[in-house]
Amino acid sequence: MTDYEPLDSAATTAASRPLNDFLSPPPMTAAMLPFHGAREPLFNELHTRPFPVLEQGARISQLAVLHRDGDADAEYRHIQALCTRYSILPPAAGSSCYYQNFGGFELRWERHTEFSTYTFIHRVDGPEPFQRTALSLLPPEWLAQLPGEVISGLHVEIHAMPEPVPNANTLRPCFEGHRLISSWVIDRKARLWTAYRIHNDGLGRILVLNQSLNPCQLGRLVRRLLELETYRMMVLLAFPMARRIAPGIAEMDQQLATINEQINAIRGLEDERRLLGQLSQLAARIEHLRSDTNFRFSAARAYYQLVLSRLEELREEEEPGMQTLNEFLPRRLTPAFRTCEAVAGQLDNLSRRIDRASELLRTRVDLTLEAQNQDLLQSMNDRGQLQLQLQQAVEGLSVVAISYYLVGLIKYVAGSLSDMQLIARPELVVGLSVPVCVFMVWRGVHRLRRRGLHG
Repeated sequence: MTDYEPLDSAATTAASRPLNDFLSPPPMTAAMLPFHGAREPLFNELHTRPFPVLEQGARISQLAVLHRDGDADAEYRHIQALCTRYSILPPAAGSSCYYQNFGGFELRWERHTEFSTYTFIHRVDGPEPFQRTALSLLPPEWLAQLPGEVISGLHVEIHAMPEPVPNANTLRPCFEGHRLISSWVIDRKARLWTAYRIHNDGLGRILVLNQSLNPCQLGRLVRRLLELETYRMMVLLAFPMARRIAPGIAEMDQQLATINEQINAIRGLEDERRLLGQLSQLAARIEHLRSDTNFRFSAARAYYQLVLSRLEELREEEEPGMQTLNEFLPRRLTPAFRTCEAVAGQLDNLSRRIDRASELLRTRVDLTLEAQNQDLLQSMNDRGQLQLQLQQAVEGLSVVAISYYLVGLIKYVAGSLSDMQLIARPELVVGLSVPVCVFMVWRGVHRLRRRGLHG
């Protein structure tokens, strides 16, 4: 029999493990980390709405549609109807983007804050540019029933750079004879042609002649061009609003100037209250305008920065004798944007001036009321002094009257005592009692008054 107990299986296994196993910690797993609940969707935001991969021969048509109330459900049902027609799986309910190949064309739908974009891609080698567009493959009745209002429409076609390189006269028929804008982009690897005009089908056109861009680069280039057109139109949405309210702002500015002139001629509290009422009405009109236009002007500011960013990303190089996009768009877009900025600045400036005028007028009203209160207090003080004088006069008369009746009583008592042979000279007693009675009555009235004041 041995002098030790045998080890159990767990202990035997632990004893047989190498020392390094005890020194090395267990492997870290993602399940151990306290991840933020929104980490994954925020991380994957980088990969949402990817650019398309395009090759030469691709024909792209995009429609940007402004939202209306209830458009989200209507858009979903509209896309679902197209999917049902082609027996394609529809987007999930509540989706903000949808990319699907319908066989003859590819649909890329993206819903943004103010608008949705419908991008149709058709890949085919065939006729001359813009003779057959991707929109021609869509059912006309489906296009006619798009929910919302189309704010931007653009055809983009990608073709291989021909030999020899075409000039403006060669390509002008593709743009219905309009004057053309052209430049080399992306380190002279492709060339753009456009007229920036609305053509007979109601949409614009951009022709990309590819020299050495790969499909991914072409996709990014086309996405920039599509965004450039959409954001340009979204900037200009604020322009009609700015032109519409500008005369009203000028009128209110004149009203404020008139009120400021009248402030110097104020004669009384009624004038101050009348002008303060006019300023309040003017301030209400300004705040109403600001609430109606603030979002539109702020959005225009953001879209304008995006337009400049997309233009910079094109990395344009000028072709002698041709105007570039970077020359054409800002020269015409910037004045409209500056008009919106000026109107928004005038609204803010007018609001601040009204606040200053109101503050000045309120200060005058406060000073007038303070002066009136001082006059009222002075009047009350004068009345108090008069009341005190009257009270002192009444007290004096009261002392005299009470003393008179008291001396009269003493006179009757002295006469009675004289008849009773108790005193010999009653007149002397009466005479001596007069100052004593007056002092006693005055003392009593004085005590009563002090007791009333401290009571």
